[in-house]
Amino acid sequence: MLFGKACRFGGRVRFCVVKPLACLFSSSSNMAKSKFEYVRNFETDDTCLRNCYIVVRLDGRNFHKFTEQHKFSKPNDNRALGLMTRSAHSVMEELEDIVIAYGQSDEFSFVFKRTSNWFKRRASKLMTHVASQFSSSYVFYWKEFFGEQQPLLYPPSFDGRVVLYPSNRNLRDYLSWRQADCHINNLYNTVFWTLVQKGGLTTAQAEDRLKGTLASDKNEILFSEFDINYNTESALHRKGTTLIWEKRDETVTKRMKRPNEEEKDVAVTRSRRRVQAKHCDIIGEPFWEEHPDILEDDNC
Repeated sequence: MLFGKACRFGGRVRFCVVKPLACLFSSSSNMAKSKFEYVRNFETDDTCLRNCYIVVRLDGRNFHKFTEQHKFSKPNDNRALGLMTRSAHSVMEELEDIVIAYGQSDEFSFVFKRTSNWFKRRASKLMTHVASQFSSSYVFYWKEFFGEQQPLLYPPSFDGRVVLYPSNRNLRDYLSWRQADCHINNLYNTVFWTLVQKGGLTTAQAEDRLKGTLASDKNEILFSEFDINYNTESALHRKGTTLIWEKRDETVTKRMKRPNEEEKDVAVTRSRRRVQAKHCDIIGEPFWEEHPDILEDDNC
């Protein structure tokens, strides 16, 4: 509806048409419209299927070169593994719908619960957020683990992928696969670098020595030639790192004043959920029986 009022222009009075106030200030949604907005139709729908666990797995890109240039210890660098865990810890604190994470070497897998609706379950949003949070944390905490003696020479990068697992068995098999991969790779690397560092072989000779060997053969080389029992090696290296949420009681001291009493310090205990690191077997049943809250009902 239009309104009119008398307006004076150069001594003459004319009747002016005035639009109502609501027309002058259109809604933000209308203002956002333009003839170019059709390009949004080119975006693909990447919504993850419901009632599935969403797994985001990150892998270090070209980390062989990265570890060489930053002088990582072989076969395992505890500083680097600690930094990976700290970065994953940061991701879990940021995205509390992650129920479990598993990492080894230069990779980490993050499992979102089935009922999660973070970012409307859009795969690209979930993957990019996890990757950016992890990468920035890796850079941010670098000095905490490597100190001033080994500066970060250039930014590391991590690629990511999203995979959906519809059942508890599928998810457990995925995590078992990654831990089995950790064992296979670590056993090989342990024997390989022992042959080089203690056995005096070149890398080419060590590689040739291990061609066609089974796990039992590698264990025998370590034990008979170097008196190393692989089963007593660090669980961090053999089992990788599993991050889960656990409730822990925390006691803090607060200054309080009660009626008819003087102000004094009082110990207050609260139960809080914290991310905890485990270096244990996640293939067998005991871990899952001890932490039944990780998996959701298959009948959801």
